[in-house]
Amino acid sequence: MTGEPKSYPPGEAPEAEAKAEAALERALRAEAGPLDIALDEPPVEPSNLARGAEAIREFWRHAPLGPGVYRMIGAEGEVLYVGKARSIKKRIVAYTTPERQSIRIARMVAQTRSMVFVTTDTEAEALLLEANLIKQLKPRYNVVLRDDKSFPYILIARGSDAARLVKHRGARSVPGDYYGPFASAGAVFRTMNALQRAFLLRTCSDSYYENRTRPCLLYQIKRCSGPCTGEIPLDDYAGLVKEAKDFLSGRSRSIRHRLADEMSAASDALEFERAARLRDRISALSAIQGEQSVNPRSIPEADVFAVAEEAGQWCVEVFFFRTYQNWGNRAYFPRADRAFGPEEVLDGFLGQFYVERPAPRLVLLSHPVATAATLCEVLSARAGHRIAIGVPRRGEKRDLVDAAMRNAREALARRLAEAASQAKLLAALAQAFGIEKPLRRVEIYDNSHIMGTHAIGAMVVAGPEGFVKNAYRAYNIRNADLTPGDDYAMMREVLTRRFARLMRDGETAGADAFPDAPDLVIIDGGRGQFEAARDVMTTLGVEGVALASIAKGPDRNAGRETFFVEGREPFRLSPRDPALFFVQRLRDEAHRFAIGTHRARRKKDFVKSPLDEIPGIGPARKRALLHAFGSAKDVARAGLADLEKTPGLNAATAKLVYDFFHEGQGG
Repeated sequence: MTGEPKSYPPGEAPEAEAKAEAALERALRAEAGPLDIALDEPPVEPSNLARGAEAIREFWRHAPLGPGVYRMIGAEGEVLYVGKARSIKKRIVAYTTPERQSIRIARMVAQTRSMVFVTTDTEAEALLLEANLIKQLKPRYNVVLRDDKSFPYILIARGSDAARLVKHRGARSVPGDYYGPFASAGAVFRTMNALQRAFLLRTCSDSYYENRTRPCLLYQIKRCSGPCTGEIPLDDYAGLVKEAKDFLSGRSRSIRHRLADEMSAASDALEFERAARLRDRISALSAIQGEQSVNPRSIPEADVFAVAEEAGQWCVEVFFFRTYQNWGNRAYFPRADRAFGPEEVLDGFLGQFYVERPAPRLVLLSHPVATAATLCEVLSARAGHRIAIGVPRRGEKRDLVDAAMRNAREALARRLAEAASQAKLLAALAQAFGIEKPLRRVEIYDNSHIMGTHAIGAMVVAGPEGFVKNAYRAYNIRNADLTPGDDYAMMREVLTRRFARLMRDGETAGADAFPDAPDLVIIDGGRGQFEAARDVMTTLGVEGVALASIAKGPDRNAGRETFFVEGREPFRLSPRDPALFFVQRLRDEAHRFAIGTHRARRKKDFVKSPLDEIPGIGPARKRALLHAFGSAKDVARAGLADLEKTPGLNAATAKLVYDFFHEGQGG
């Protein structure tokens, strides 16, 4: 193992992160947009190389000797590279002789015109600052972590007298015990479902729990013990909560043995119904452990990283092990120059991965990284206990790394195969619609509403790598004068808002990044929708964007759709044409997204209470009013004197509630 970190006393607040955040604010004065790497760049011109080396030499003369972070800036002010160093002056002197460096370094030096330095007190602070800057600026020559979504956890919240089992993502602001991370929300839901069966913990919200008068359906189907209505004493429920915590902390074997003994005792006492319930709980515990494909025997907790490369693409596979169980894995595809080695890619990846995430006591790697010791120091300071990082050579730890490496190679092969297939489908789509240039971004639009209510416009986006879900957009229809159910007017509003903003802001992505502007727009609708979209494009002066619409076939049969494209008569595609299947997939995804967004908005409005609109009425006062009167309708009917008697409300708040419901009724 490499990187022996020193131990930190629990509860000691590390100063490195706070100082790094302050340095980040100073460093972000010179912002730059993301820029991707072109794999077919021409060779470096000697004159440009000499000019870049001379620019670096000028900045080197006044560079600080201590630790910190440096940025290399291009001619247009774009950030080319962010690096850290124990001594900035000693580090950047290597860039003044780029002929001794790799091709990647030579290209970077040739494009450099200025540099920015930020000093820190320690190398650990420089590591944190570097990771933050890379995430913010996405420099061209750094390894950039593109998928930065947070991981879900299981939370046993302590918000009331009966603890609640819930999925949690984001900041740990809710008091309770957190268990994770899990690789996906699906893994969390599967585990939570089994935990409900095994420990009968409630999952309902606190307000729902506090207002129950009889057990809900979950109690009837044996997924909850019913603490809300006293079906189980709170002391016994606390025992179930403790068992769940013990199980999630790795003490599952003792729990299963105890439940087995209780089941045998209940069977001997002829309490067959209780024995059956205990049997179901044991079965649920077995189901959780049975879903784990790889369970380590000697490693209580670890994160395992393996990196693989093929055809200039990189994949980092991460496995999460907690409480001797495999809690899932996730594949990342960072953006990195093909000139990088696996050690460099993994090194750049780790700093960004852990900049806002807690680390386990053990981090296993497929390749050694240069910053292992510094990263150990940072993560140990944050966690308050020792954390080890290294490359195992043999035994079970090596087996886990090998398993992660196999998954990394397989995930990368699947991604490359999917990208090749997607490229063929985009080419077939362009040919079918008579588009000569390659399609890099396709946008599909659909509307969803019920008789004009809760109207939603949806845009989904597809590109060479499939659906680009972080580019999806939903538009709430705002036009109050719009006739309910007027799909043409809805589409006009959505397209006007989308393309007016695009025309105003212009293209903000780099030359090789995923574009902001579409090459093709597909409308889910017939000729009327097509004409409405064309009018918007013409009015706004949008150029270079092909437009098409897809009308459902007779009896809404898939395979008999009619297409409308500018300059052509309406036409159909062959029922076996791959382009037709591809368009159907795009349309179905737009329909799914529009329907889902519409339902979410409708559900939100359905459960919305008039009390939510009263200024100064928060959850506690809302709960008090509902306890006192039973419903928002009864609160609205209540007199001022009755409102003033409500526990938790003073006279001024009672008058506020009364005036809200009786405004304009003449006192």
